[in-house]
Amino acid sequence: MTTIIEPHGGELKERLLGETEAQALKKEAAGFPSWDLTERQICDLEMIVNGAFSPLEGFLCRADYESVLKDMRLTDNTVWPMPITLDVTDEFASGVNAGDKVALRDGEGVIVAVLNLEDKWTPDKIAEANAVFGTEDTKHPAVNYMMNIAGPVYLGGSVDAIEAVRHYDFVHLRNSPKELRERFKRQGWHSVVAFQTRNPMHRAHQELTFRAAKQSEANLLIQPVVGMTKPGDIDHYSRVRCYEKLIKQYPEQTSALSLLPLAMRMGGPREALWHALIRKNYGCTHFIVGRDHAGPGNDSKGEPFYGPYDAQELVSKYQEEIGMEMVPFKMVVYVKERAGFMPMDEVDDSLTTMNISGTEFRRRLQEGLDIPEWFSFPEVVEELRKTHPSKKNQGYTVFFTGLSGAGKSTIANALLVKLLEMGGRSVTLLDGDIVRKNLSSNLGFSKEDRDTNIKRIGFVAREITKAGGVAICAPIAPYAETRKAVRDSVSSVGGFIEIYVSTPLDVCEGRDRKGLYQQAREGKIKEFTGISDPYEVPVEPELNIDTRDCTPDEAAQTILLKLEKFGFIG
Repeated sequence: MTTIIEPHGGELKERLLGETEAQALKKEAAGFPSWDLTERQICDLEMIVNGAFSPLEGFLCRADYESVLKDMRLTDNTVWPMPITLDVTDEFASGVNAGDKVALRDGEGVIVAVLNLEDKWTPDKIAEANAVFGTEDTKHPAVNYMMNIAGPVYLGGSVDAIEAVRHYDFVHLRNSPKELRERFKRQGWHSVVAFQTRNPMHRAHQELTFRAAKQSEANLLIQPVVGMTKPGDIDHYSRVRCYEKLIKQYPEQTSALSLLPLAMRMGGPREALWHALIRKNYGCTHFIVGRDHAGPGNDSKGEPFYGPYDAQELVSKYQEEIGMEMVPFKMVVYVKERAGFMPMDEVDDSLTTMNISGTEFRRRLQEGLDIPEWFSFPEVVEELRKTHPSKKNQGYTVFFTGLSGAGKSTIANALLVKLLEMGGRSVTLLDGDIVRKNLSSNLGFSKEDRDTNIKRIGFVAREITKAGGVAICAPIAPYAETRKAVRDSVSSVGGFIEIYVSTPLDVCEGRDRKGLYQQAREGKIKEFTGISDPYEVPVEPELNIDTRDCTPDEAAQTILLKLEKFGFIG
């Protein structure tokens, strides 16, 4: 482990052991209790180990955690706005105590670090959500993660890294804070302005970043996030290929591209301040803060989670203390008469402005429509079209849900035949009973096992969709939260259409040839959906079908029309 002080940034704390120490600890760690890190925890660990989260030396203990929630400071009064915690299950937490050492394993099961456990507690997550994100609305992705995905117990303590987190993609662009500081020093870059993005960059972004660098008389670092971003964002492989094309539009000696393996929380003002501190650790002196920086959009009531300039105000408040100058993001628009971009506040009514919203841009991509060169560089659009083809060339999932006996399997089979008859794509049916037999024969019918079964179906459907095929899923899928998880997963790689087969319970029970409903009412089958276990009705499915009103053939035809309307067929 090393502590480095360089002209760029403050004290940089790294937690990677030397080779001899690492090998000794690795042998010892084989006997420690071990925890398999989640994707977010791996991102956090990497940022701790390489010094990007300096002054943190591990996951927060309770006193620091509570201080961060209350005052955006560690207990030593250092500004730090985001709680970095290691969440685990109750079962795992019950087997470890302060003073223990915990082996931390990556996604391949390799021990990459050891946690020196100093603290263990059960947090008040509602209080955390309100303090950090200003809401307990689970439409906020970080709040949803905290409430529905993260474990209930937090562990705190310093970490000793046995090896760095491994990456096999874009290795030439993955620089540690130490490496970037040394690069800036070699090149004589005394002032560096950083720009963060989680989206593809177009001409307006290139223009505003170039203007920001000139305004600050600084060199420019484009540092996009390639860890976890907002669910539904474009994958980082596609984005990085776009950034590689874009960076060629900047002066070669004054601009650089480097990747940031950060797990974003989409935390608005606090996140912006956090991003500024991270960039200081990477050796930057200025940081561009945009309108609604790191905002997750609108809440469940359709209102923005954060004000448009809340992030700028918070970073401005702390910029002197943290030693990072904020550069406010100035909106630029394309002006037809000037054949170029101008700051929005300098455009008068005599000029014609042109703009394409993010929604409109995605629509044009999905429908294969023209995207003008004034909006984006042709090389960037070409890369995006490779991995985001028009809808008629995308894979998609048709996900049926409804009570047992509602008619899901019958309609799904009819739809399967019609799609195969049309041809042009591979089509796979993932019927509930078939999946139970071939993929989930080890599972029972508890809520946990049913959730696992649906997640397995969702995983297979996602892979089929990602490969450009069609997945037809027909489970009962009684729980809204699990259906949403499947939707989010599949939607990130293609289309997702939820069909609620809303046939009433009495009709389903009357059709029951297997006698399952009767056995459930007699208590012979426990936790049976609709009888002794609830079915959570979908709120906004793409289609609602009641099989009392139509034949399977008519239902399948209705679905085909819906697919045609969405652009997936035709």
